[in-house]
Amino acid sequence: MFRFAIHGARSRLMLGLVSVPFLSILAACGGATAAGTGAASATTPATTVPIARPSNPGGPGQAASMTGDPQRGMGIFASNCQACHGAQGTAGVSNPGSTDGTVPALNPIDATLQSKDPKVFAYNVDLFIQHGSTPGGATPALKMAAWGDTNTLTQQQIADVIAYIISINPAK
Repeated sequence: MFRFAIHGARSRLMLGLVSVPFLSILAACGGATAAGTGAASATTPATTVPIARPSNPGGPGQAASMTGDPQRGMGIFASNCQACHGAQGTAGVSNPGSTDGTVPALNPIDATLQSKDPKVFAYNVDLFIQHGSTPGGATPALKMAAWGDTNTLTQQQIADVIAYIISINPAK
């Protein structure tokens, strides 16, 4: 009986010495670990694309939590946004000096801004409208205006524009 206990302890020790390097290699390859499954596998990559954010700092405005009217938003968009983002947001105009050379289209909008949750979608769009943004590049000719920070648009008008942008970008 005593001999069995020693043999069992040796077996457990040997198993432990062999298992640790094996599990470490397996974990490094994205396989199962002693604590469960690895963070990534061949079918589910661990990388995620960061959500686009404006270059200018600031949090959401009141408009992000307000109910907007997409019909009113369409008129406000036509008066204030269409010159750079195109009719119905479908085409950006040339923006020399910016990284990609154009103002971003809003229809379709950057996929990282879009969400099935309308509150998240509104939050993402609101940050750009409130605070504006300077595109990447050496000397971009055009910059997104800070419509909320400058009080050029009211919070209700911003909520209406957000509702319009969401309406032309159905959730996927």
